[in-house]
Amino acid sequence: MAWPPAIEGPLRTPSPPDFASWRRMWPQGAIFVALPLLGPILVWLLAPHRMSGWCDSLRKLPWCPPHKILLLVWTAIYSVIGYASYLVWKDLGGGFGRHLALPLGLYAVQLAISWTVLTLFFAAHTPGLALLHLLLLYGLVVTTALIWHPINKLAALLLLPYLAWLTVSASITYRLWRDSLCPEHQPQPEVEKSD
Repeated sequence: MAWPPAIEGPLRTPSPPDFASWRRMWPQGAIFVALPLLGPILVWLLAPHRMSGWCDSLRKLPWCPPHKILLLVWTAIYSVIGYASYLVWKDLGGGFGRHLALPLGLYAVQLAISWTVLTLFFAAHTPGLALLHLLLLYGLVVTTALIWHPINKLAALLLLPYLAWLTVSASITYRLWRDSLCPEHQPQPEVEKSD
């Protein structure tokens, strides 16, 4: 079987989009963009009281944004990867056929791992476990991009900001994990000298 699977019919013949086809595809596109947002929404709903105090300590890192910015960036990234998954789904003919199992199944697994990272980091406050999951997630996103590239190059390229953000997230998580193991690495408050 050749990859990507051959799709016959009007999907492969380029034609200018018309309003009727846009209206038919709009609900699916919105669902694909909204679906990844369930993870951050659930983390925020289930653990807001546990996030604010713990995440305020993140500001001690001079290069780390506040936790609200972290959640905002995660939300934007999830919207972008949701749209990318929609492009792959659309280019493979839509529906729920077997030809979607690998490209979208791998996406679903990496999305579940990503939600787990958010839970481990923001709700459970376990940066060590979050870091392990981030490393696994990084590999899954690279694999997803490689599989999506022959299907839809734009969808694969839309995963690049996600990879960049995973790099930033992993460095923040590593720092927090290291500081939790070795308190001497934690930033110390500066004491003013009096003359």
